Amino acid sequence: MVRVIFRLPDGRDLAVEADEGGTVLEAARKADIAVEGACGGSMACATCHVILDDADFDRLPPPSPEEDDMLDLAQDVTDTSRLGCQIRLRPDLDGLRLFVPKSTLLDG
Repeated sequence: MVRVIFRLPDGRDLAVEADEGGTVLEAARKADIAVEGACGGSMACATCHVILDDADFDRLPPPSPEEDDMLDLAQDVTDTSRLGCQIRLRPDLDGLRLFVPKSTLLDG
């Protein structure tokens, strides 16, 4: 299991125990966080956009050119934005912290 800490738009932190090998999008859904993820994780939309701090962003491999292209469609993009469907959880990412923008939530 890999612990992921989601910072929600209302300022609450929600720690989730997620499956190793799964994605941030899958972890959010398992925890009933209403991340849209309209394409189901196939990287055909940008509705699972999350924002990481600099240190956690640097723990990830760089985004693919396809992910960069999809992020151009997301709202509230920053230099440390990623798509949750593209972040595969591994043991060395335990404690990963990310912010879920309001625009990413179904009820946002």
